[in-house]
Amino acid sequence: MITIGGENLIDYVQTEVKDGLPVYTAIPGGSCYNVAIAAARQGQTVSYVTPISTDSLGNVLAQRLIDDGIQLATPRTDAPTSLAVVSVNNGQPSYQFYRSATADRQITPDTLDAAISDQTRVFHIGSLALIEGADADLWEQRFATLAANDVITSLDPNARPVVVKDKDQYVARLLRVMKHARVLKLSDEDLEYLAPDQPLMEAFEQICSETQAAIIILTKGADGAVVRCGSTQFDVAAAQAEPLVDTVGAGDTFMGTLLVEISKTGLSASKLGSIAKDELARIVTRAAKAAALNCQSAGCNPPYEQDL
Repeated sequence: MITIGGENLIDYVQTEVKDGLPVYTAIPGGSCYNVAIAAARQGQTVSYVTPISTDSLGNVLAQRLIDDGIQLATPRTDAPTSLAVVSVNNGQPSYQFYRSATADRQITPDTLDAAISDQTRVFHIGSLALIEGADADLWEQRFATLAANDVITSLDPNARPVVVKDKDQYVARLLRVMKHARVLKLSDEDLEYLAPDQPLMEAFEQICSETQAAIIILTKGADGAVVRCGSTQFDVAAAQAEPLVDTVGAGDTFMGTLLVEISKTGLSASKLGSIAKDELARIVTRAAKAAALNCQSAGCNPPYEQDL
């Protein structure tokens, strides 16, 4: 089972400009929520352990998960749904977030104890869930506990600087969580934020030295990805989106596909570093293809297994 924690929200995504004004469409989203969708659409058993609101927007979020066969492992809550406004310029998204005291932040030790199944082989967290607050503390603690129990722990920082109030505190948390990750995905934008004064590959080397992750992947958009596993490092080319509509959810789709394919190997967390180079290259190539297919429609719309 792949278990996903982290934010769920409604993305108000710009889909067109009419009479000089942007037009927005409400789309279920959130980085971790999207990773769950991407993994489930490729035939995996997926459990989502973050609370969802009982409001009308929460109903939309919950139904989309249910439609893709995802288990809602945590009781829903009356707290409101988080919101994001996603504006698009030249195919690139920019974000504004509204998530104070919202449903996806209403986790407790007891709810996570009840929600995270003993059948969990892969656990993923990242993005907004780790920025600040008691919920971020709890996700960090649970991540470390699962790693100690030989679960394949997965981290995608997916940094959103617009939401971060205390960068030093946030970066320190990410570095602590990275020490317990077995799979780590970073984007070039993440590294530019985490290490703004370093060249990209120097920053990548520094991160690699500070994590125990067996698989570390740096995604660079149209320039492909760099893959590190132990002493082996290689590049994987990006797949082309034809047509390119926008890149919303591309990284989440890549991440979900990566987790599916890693889960299929049957390797435990402690054995993950023994994966063959050819197999890892195939996995990352498939993730890149899934990300490209996602970019062919507005918002995050990960492909199904048959699409791949």
